[in-house]
Amino acid sequence: MIHPTAQIGENVEIGEYTIIEENVMIGDNVSIGHHTVIKRDTLIGNHVSVGNSTTLGKSPASNRKMARKPDSDLTPLIILDNVKIADHCVIYQDVLLMDGVFIGDAASIRENVEIGKDSIVGRNVMIENNTQIGENVTIQTSSYITADMIIEDEVFIGPCVSSSNDKYMGEGNYVYQGPILKRGCKVGNNATLLPSVIIGNNAVVGAGAVVTKDIEDDVTVVGNPAKILN
Repeated sequence: MIHPTAQIGENVEIGEYTIIEENVMIGDNVSIGHHTVIKRDTLIGNHVSVGNSTTLGKSPASNRKMARKPDSDLTPLIILDNVKIADHCVIYQDVLLMDGVFIGDAASIRENVEIGKDSIVGRNVMIENNTQIGENVTIQTSSYITADMIIEDEVFIGPCVSSSNDKYMGEGNYVYQGPILKRGCKVGNNATLLPSVIIGNNAVVGAGAVVTKDIEDDVTVVGNPAKILN
């Protein structure tokens, strides 16, 4: 079903049972798979590929227990040119995917997130809200990117990395801050990054390390807690 107010460009392929809601804008040479839902006001550029059973432009929800309620006035999802989104993804409103971004199968991206040019979000990655991701970043399979996190350009995050932004685990009444990953740093698989830690430029966090405090530029850390490798 395509809403009559949707604007569809030239040479667009749309799969069976796909729903395109009101005021959606789709550019030229776009491919959209089967059973996909594109929510109202979503903007899609040229040469974009969207897989099967994916939801684009989802609105956030909450309940009484949630400490931070989602904003009620969010901007539309914007997908720029040459983006590839695989099957079974969920991408919320107020997300900006820059040119050339790749999103793997079953990834989820919450609201108020920006992902820079040519970055890769791997299969089954979860990116929480209020997070900024730079250009040429790689986030590999099943990593958890917490809310309020900053990832600068050229960062590499291995599989199953976990991050957190809540030092007091649900007590509330304080500022949330996820880790800050500076340009060119690398984080090995299954590493854990605690709230507000800063990983320096070109630093390396070894596989399985638990980072509890800031890491300087150009060093390698390993272990639990993570310490500089001599």
